[in-house]
Amino acid sequence: MRAAVRNIKSAFRHQRNSYSVAFVRSRSHLIEGNSSSVYRQTGNAEIHRFLFPAIFISRVFSTDAAAKVNITEVNKAGPLVEYERRIAAGELVDGDACQVGTLRELRRLYDEIVESADACRLERYAVPEKTVRNRWFWSRLMPRSSCSPVKGLYLYGGVGTGKTMLMDLFYDQLPSNWRKNRIHFHDFMLNVHSRLQRHKGVADPLEVVAGEISDEAVLLCLDEFMVTDVADALILNRLFRHLFSNGVILAATSNRAPDNLYEGGLQRDLFLPFIATLKERCVVHEIGSAVDYRKLTSAEQGFYFIGKDLSGLLKQKFEQLIGEHVASPQVVDVVMGRTLQVPLGANGCAYFSFEELCDKPLGAADYFGLFKNFHTLALEGVPDFGLHNRTAAYRFVTLVDVMYENRSRLLCTAEGSPHELFENIMTVSDAQQMAPRTSSRSRRNDDSDLCVDNELGFAKDRTISRLTEMNSKEYLEQHAEERQLSQQDANADALKVYKA
Repeated sequence: MRAAVRNIKSAFRHQRNSYSVAFVRSRSHLIEGNSSSVYRQTGNAEIHRFLFPAIFISRVFSTDAAAKVNITEVNKAGPLVEYERRIAAGELVDGDACQVGTLRELRRLYDEIVESADACRLERYAVPEKTVRNRWFWSRLMPRSSCSPVKGLYLYGGVGTGKTMLMDLFYDQLPSNWRKNRIHFHDFMLNVHSRLQRHKGVADPLEVVAGEISDEAVLLCLDEFMVTDVADALILNRLFRHLFSNGVILAATSNRAPDNLYEGGLQRDLFLPFIATLKERCVVHEIGSAVDYRKLTSAEQGFYFIGKDLSGLLKQKFEQLIGEHVASPQVVDVVMGRTLQVPLGANGCAYFSFEELCDKPLGAADYFGLFKNFHTLALEGVPDFGLHNRTAAYRFVTLVDVMYENRSRLLCTAEGSPHELFENIMTVSDAQQMAPRTSSRSRRNDDSDLCVDNELGFAKDRTISRLTEMNSKEYLEQHAEERQLSQQDANADALKVYKA
């Protein structure tokens, strides 16, 4: 029995997003969303110039908003205090009144969790390991419901409004020895499906998986909650009913309001009970802002090249990155025994054509596997998206999400700027608001390649925003700093092995 229990225990991976949203000190650096000048310059910038960290974060923290913050709140520990500390330190400047309301909700969650820490059994070492490992098994014999006294938080809003940064700020203020986990939604669902595969044949594998997850993390922070897969949609309600019954507290960020999740998806009627469960167990809060702060970063030239027949240029940049290393085909492990073929790879850099990475039946699992082995991707030939390549557009959106989550670096050639790539993608609402066809309208927006797709239409704004940030000076400096720290850690480990 002990061996069986030991075999089903697995570590819930915690992927930190240490660089959530990049900002700058002055609005003069604003990169206009429809401007293509930033991307059209191929330049002669040195690839290896990003050696030192420089994270600049901007927030419009107005005098009125500051006045609304109660002084007694400031004197207590928590996310609000940390937010103000960063403002005082110059890490956050200027400001956004919308974030104060969001911080109040995070403060509410923080205070309730701290006050109920014992009741929620958050202390990792306060619960005997044997009890933690076997609770799901005994609950099969003696089922019981013990929903947490604390309501979670579902935070949603437009792209670049700072949702991830605020949730990470909240998460980092909680004790490290608590049973908590912060993970991207894509990665979380891959983990769930992997566990389900492992427990095939069990009477109710979802209950077993929920038991494992809730034993490992009482506080579950999910970033970028987005449901597009029918397999995910069909299990979410039962999975989270089990998780909430096991006392799990959910904190999530999303671009979509709960009622708009999985909109237009297959068999959505079976998904609707999950929305009701989510709203019952979480406070739903919208963070509003008219500014995409990811675009308030200093532009960098030399990583996003626009035009056709630029493969020679991209390969030249790729060779500069790998230095004296020789690129060769490689194979990386993904999940459940699957592998991914890498056409060329060396020195942490991988080279793919767009067709090899986005026109083949690949998904989030393959992309996560890729970026666990490579920190830089050179991607050749990103096309304009439309009805003819909608599936490839979905894969590209997922690829960018995974790259951003892993703080990876992108070099690419594309047919247009990020905005231009998605010009033919729109939501139903956008399509309904389009003016009647006139002779003055461009053929590009008036042809049969127009793709009306709600999920892709919402996701495109996030992708455009992230591509913009990933081409910024701040992001690339942070990437270089993380690579430097990673290399130092690897050298230290090698030295320990040598001395041993």
